[in-house]
Amino acid sequence: MDRAFDKDGASGADGLGALPRWNLADLYAGPEAPELGRDLDQAERDARAFRERFLGKLADLDGASLGRAVAEYEALEERLARAGSFAELTYAGDQSDPKVARFYQSVQERVNSISTHTLFFTLELNRLDDDDVARKLAAPELARYAPWLRDLRAFRPHQLADDMERLLHEKFVAGRAAWMRLFDETLAGLRFPIDGRSVTSAEALHLLSDRDPARRRAAAKSIGAVLAANVRLFALVTNTLAKDKEIDDKWRRYPRPISARNLSNRVEDEVVDALIKSVRDAYPDLSHRYYALKARWMGQDKLDHWDRNAPLPDADDRTIDWASAQDIVLSAYRRFSPAIGEIGERFFANAWIDAGVRAGKAPGAFAHPTVPSAHPYLLLNYQGKTRDVMTLAHELGHGVHQVLAGGQGHLLADTPLTLAETASVFGEMMTFQALLARESDPKRRRALLAGKVEDMLNTVVRQIAFATFETRLHDERRSGELTPDRINEIWLDVQRESLGPAFRFDDEYKVYWTYIPHFVHSPFYVYAYAFGDCLVNSLYAAYRGAPEGFAEKYVELLRAGGSKRYDELLRPFGLDARDKRFWQGGLALVREFVDELEALG
Repeated sequence: MDRAFDKDGASGADGLGALPRWNLADLYAGPEAPELGRDLDQAERDARAFRERFLGKLADLDGASLGRAVAEYEALEERLARAGSFAELTYAGDQSDPKVARFYQSVQERVNSISTHTLFFTLELNRLDDDDVARKLAAPELARYAPWLRDLRAFRPHQLADDMERLLHEKFVAGRAAWMRLFDETLAGLRFPIDGRSVTSAEALHLLSDRDPARRRAAAKSIGAVLAANVRLFALVTNTLAKDKEIDDKWRRYPRPISARNLSNRVEDEVVDALIKSVRDAYPDLSHRYYALKARWMGQDKLDHWDRNAPLPDADDRTIDWASAQDIVLSAYRRFSPAIGEIGERFFANAWIDAGVRAGKAPGAFAHPTVPSAHPYLLLNYQGKTRDVMTLAHELGHGVHQVLAGGQGHLLADTPLTLAETASVFGEMMTFQALLARESDPKRRRALLAGKVEDMLNTVVRQIAFATFETRLHDERRSGELTPDRINEIWLDVQRESLGPAFRFDDEYKVYWTYIPHFVHSPFYVYAYAFGDCLVNSLYAAYRGAPEGFAEKYVELLRAGGSKRYDELLRPFGLDARDKRFWQGGLALVREFVDELEALG
């Protein structure tokens, strides 16, 4: 679960205090740990035996026997996921070390190879007759997995022949995964010369929110120059993966490039269309209006693109050390719900967070759920600004959600992206409201409120602009490869539309699409941020209107994991995402904040 890749940054600056580094020993002691090898060997033996016992026989099993088979499959998948998580987190800690990269690739290939033996299981489950499945679900052993079966069988119209599915599965590590790794290692290896220093992408991007406009400009120019020097490689990766997706979508009969993501998110195309349209229609009243205000506050007719996340003249730019950030976030969590606060404390009491910056470390921030039998880990690039505190609140929300959902078991703990952002964005909102409540100085209050509006615009407006960019790119790619210049043009078009006339976009900004990993790793992931933000705004409005008992219902929403669909989870709060008023209500809070800022002058 990545943080929206627009708020990156980390620093080894003084004043932060001791920054934690995670200890992955709760998964495995290290890459050479004998337990890792034994687990993979045992998983391979179990997978072969599983295939031998069940291949071609699922239709003949009664409900209880099929339920036990699913439970066995779940245990196998969890063992493989533990090994895969350990390799992924190890790689995230240092993407520049060839030995680490080799270990990561080796584990990926081994897990992929083992899972080919169990691939038949979900394919065969999807070939079962609906009436037969209904009869089998009468057995309690299988009934527990009914939501998983429902979501699995939603993909039946898009399933290919078994041999084709196996071929695509086996080729993944040498196809899409290899291109993703090329992107990751290229970005991790880039260095940006700024003010006589050579810095990582995370450090360079962070300087775009520096108080000194000269430093912001220098960072923006350097980022643009370095990315432009590598744009042909990034364009090749983008074109190749877009073509790969087009082929996959054609064979699987998905009507639009975004449709596969919507199905995996368990949300209808028309609901996502309504979200995207609502946000785009609101651009003039939200982002265009706010950035015109910001330009005036900064004494400019127009903002340069490197001023988008610049602090306001009255902003409090004091460094917030790690201990203070921990206290701010946990206090806000506890105030809302002691149960949620207690879970959040575990991440700090144990070595579950990697917060500092170092060369080769993955940029940005994420929460990785690992497996229910272990616990999540958080990766940050913390450097002591208010925005970094909000990122901590965001990722901790993911972590708390993953801990609560873990009780559903490995197959049902997984939450679709549209709901996965709920706890993270709500965590930000709780933290922001706590900061706002204790700020009495009008100028600092305005700066704090403006910072929150910018975060919301980055989460809603900017991510919908990203989704629009992806849609246009994938649509045009179906007619042939796009040149870097054409991709640049599409990028600038959607940025002008979303950010409005208050901005100047210099030439180097046209390549800023190249560093955003969601386009490479998870096509159309980005709208989930806007979905989650609008959903949380609606939830927060319900909380303000009727706080009694809200926290308990909210904890149950998180605890459900993937066992319920979004419409079921929202029903206790009186919310319906199919109603266009839902999205308008979600945007109303952003509008309310912009109104308040206008009133403050």
